[in-house]
Amino acid sequence: MMITTKGRNALKVMVDLARHEGEGYISLADVAERQKESLKYLEASAKTLSAAGLVVSARGKSGGYKLSRRADEYTVAEILMSGEGSLAPVHCLERGAAPCENACNCDTLPLFKELDEVIMNFLTSKSLKDLVK
Repeated sequence: MMITTKGRNALKVMVDLARHEGEGYISLADVAERQKESLKYLEASAKTLSAAGLVVSARGKSGGYKLSRRADEYTVAEILMSGEGSLAPVHCLERGAAPCENACNCDTLPLFKELDEVIMNFLTSKSLKDLVK
């Protein structure tokens, strides 16, 4: 498993919004400037976050994005999955993957199942609020 730019940018947007929670809607241009990221890439991340219901948006002069819940109600896992789709270490463990015809003979599957569990337990144990501290 490797976290791509999509997942990292989703996390960066969420951390920035959490840091500025209470300031109303935050423009992505401000987030891009603070995070030293491309506005174009952050727009794609914000669209994905919005589609997942993790942020709400408003148009207009004072528009932008804000969290849809409190920072302590988000897990790092759900934020990363909104950008990545899956955090499984191997394809056969991805949600919705076709069953592997070799699973019963796969000597490595138990290892990857355990790794997947460790990854998910770790990422679900961390909240967005933890990253803002």
